[in-house]
Amino acid sequence: MIEISENFKRISENIKKACLDFNRKDEVRFMAVTKGVPYERINCALELGIDLIGENRAQEFVQKHPFYAKKCEIHFIGGLQNNKVRYIIDKVSVIQSADSVKLLTEINKRAAAHSLTMDILIEINIGCEWSKNGIEADLLPGLLAEAETLKNVRTRGLMAIPPIDAEEKIYANMRRLYEDAKASVKQPDVFDTLSMGMSGDYITAIKHGANIIRIGSALFGSR
Repeated sequence: MIEISENFKRISENIKKACLDFNRKDEVRFMAVTKGVPYERINCALELGIDLIGENRAQEFVQKHPFYAKKCEIHFIGGLQNNKVRYIIDKVSVIQSADSVKLLTEINKRAAAHSLTMDILIEINIGCEWSKNGIEADLLPGLLAEAETLKNVRTRGLMAIPPIDAEEKIYANMRRLYEDAKASVKQPDVFDTLSMGMSGDYITAIKHGANIIRIGSALFGSR
């Protein structure tokens, strides 16, 4: 608890300083990423005031979810197989890793079955890395257009995992892609989220417009 508390305080102060340094007037949300973290440690973070957590693995999430001590907003941020959508659809508020028409169609189907509208982010493979999920940037307009045809899906923005030690132009490119997409969608007022930046690069991500940063090891320590 002491380790998590100290890490939380340090990261929160860094976020505040970065927002001042880069003249950010909007809110930057601190997401606790819980992959491989026991629910007891997650509950410590919730007690400290964390109100947003990110889950990477559907099976692990479903097993831990009943033991969370407090209600919080939960986003699914990992690669998501079509056959796992049904397990999480009624337990998360945003799926950040939408990256295909097939997956969007399945999300829409499962959301309709629960009489809900699922918020999604489209994941961009901004570094064009073969090992990462997400679509290439030039495919974004087509996938955005497909998403807008689905009644039970609402596109809230974009998500990206820049390469390790990426040059700043990668982050700038991602921000430009987000702004261009926002200008093109039918409901720009709800297209409001750029999820980018993790434990090693969240300051740079804040500089380039991220309003959700996803922090795992810097908060919980090594898995």
